[in-house]
Amino acid sequence: MQVDTNKIRELVKEAEALHKDFQKGFLRAYSFSSSWNFEELKKKFDVASQIANMSPLLEGNFERLAKELQKNEHQMKFRLEELLLLVESPKMSFTEKARINASIQRLLQFYRVYDYSITQTIQKLRGELEGLIFISGEKKLPPANVVDKIKRIKNLDEKLELLISFIYYLYNSPSWVHKVEEALRDWHSKGLLWVEVRNVEKNSGVEREHAAKILEGLTLIGIVEKRERGGEYVYKLRGFGED
Repeated sequence: MQVDTNKIRELVKEAEALHKDFQKGFLRAYSFSSSWNFEELKKKFDVASQIANMSPLLEGNFERLAKELQKNEHQMKFRLEELLLLVESPKMSFTEKARINASIQRLLQFYRVYDYSITQTIQKLRGELEGLIFISGEKKLPPANVVDKIKRIKNLDEKLELLISFIYYLYNSPSWVHKVEEALRDWHSKGLLWVEVRNVEKNSGVEREHAAKILEGLTLIGIVEKRERGGEYVYKLRGFGED
């Protein structure tokens, strides 16, 4: 099946424009007046869904990023619609008002992550798409120096995402970071130098997914070292013991 890259490119541009408009209007969410409809958000979700539906034609990273965009838009749409149902009641008790206030605070916290994720995902989608169009149009690979620069940019982008994720844990769950460090130190004291994530999870009580991200963050700032062993990464505190 022929891929209509121009159509996909226009959809990605539209997704970017819609998100910029949504960023400007997000503060309206605090009023939640009955006259404010969600057509703008529904349009964002529809465009994201169209991109996701066409993404299997391109496969690879583009398809993964398109699914991520759709998932994030769905989460925001669900959260706003759920909150709207809470405030539509003509009479609200003190408990209901407290629930609404708590929901708004959670929404604001989610928006910070959502906004960053959507912006980054759209930028990556554009980069992937332009690369595919370039390659298919030229019928050859880009010059080696261009490929090298792209790789370095992707590497920096991945490190930035790791750092932002780590800062999030430091701010919201500092005890988890402490527990992960202590778990490594505990395993070292028992004679295990290089520690797998599952063992960190076992000793710290921090779920594996979160423990892995925290370990990557600690590695990025130089507190922890890592190496690959048997297809998985293992970690140790820097300067602890000999290899």
